[in-house]
Amino acid sequence: LWNTCHPPERVRPTLEKTLETLGLDYVDLYIIELPMAFKPGDEIYPRDENGKFLYHETDLCATWEALEECKDAGLCKSLGVSNFNRRQLELILNKPGLKHKPTSNQVECHPYFTQPKLLEFCKQHEIVIVGYSPLGTCRDAMWVNVSSPPLLEDATLNAIGKKYNKSAAQVALRFNVQRGVVVIPKSFNPDRIRENFQIFDFSLTDQEMKKIEVLNKNIRYVELLMWSDHPEYPFKDEY
Repeated sequence: LWNTCHPPERVRPTLEKTLETLGLDYVDLYIIELPMAFKPGDEIYPRDENGKFLYHETDLCATWEALEECKDAGLCKSLGVSNFNRRQLELILNKPGLKHKPTSNQVECHPYFTQPKLLEFCKQHEIVIVGYSPLGTCRDAMWVNVSSPPLLEDATLNAIGKKYNKSAAQVALRFNVQRGVVVIPKSFNPDRIRENFQIFDFSLTDQEMKKIEVLNKNIRYVELLMWSDHPEYPFKDEY
C-alpha cells in the first residue's frame, strides 16, 4: 500500500486494482510500505510547483482498520507493515478493537545495521522482521547514503566465507537467517540469484555469529532523507 493510498476509502480499491493487475483473487501478504501518508492522487511522488513533496495527514490506525476489512473480505491472508519504528508499531498493537495484528515488519537489516532492539521488540510481539537490503544496497544517491562503506567488502565476512567456500553475500544472508530474520535480497543477475539461495548447506558457529554482530555500525543505507520533514518520518527514533 503506497503512501498516496493511506486514506481508508482508498485502501480496498487500491488492493483490488493490484489483484486485478496480478490476475489473483488474493495475496498472501499485504503491507503498508511506509508510515508516511502523501497527498492522495495518481502521482506516486506528489510535489508542488516548487518541487516540495506534498504530504497528507497520517492516521495509521484508520488505515489499518481498512486493511483489516480487506483481510476479512478474503483479499489478503496476512497484513504487515514496512519501515515502522517501535512507536508506530505500538500505535497499531494498542489500537482499541484490534482484530489482526501485523505479522511482519519489513525494514533494512544487515551486518552493519543489525537492529537488535527492534528485532527483540518484534519477537516479543510475534512480528517477523523481513530484512530488505540484507547485502547492503545499490549506490543510487537518491535513495542511499553513498558515503557508507560497502558491506560486501568487509574483511570479516570474507574471511568467514573463505572457511566455508562461500561469498561474503552468502555469509551476510546466513547471519540474518540464523537470527530469525527473513531476508529478501534483490538481484537481476541469474547467477547471484542462485547463489543467494545456497545458504542452507552450512551454519555459522556461535563465535562467528558474535564476530558478525560486533560489525554493527548502526549504518542505515536507506535513510529516505528527502522525507525527513514528514511528521511520521520513522528514522528519528532510536528504533
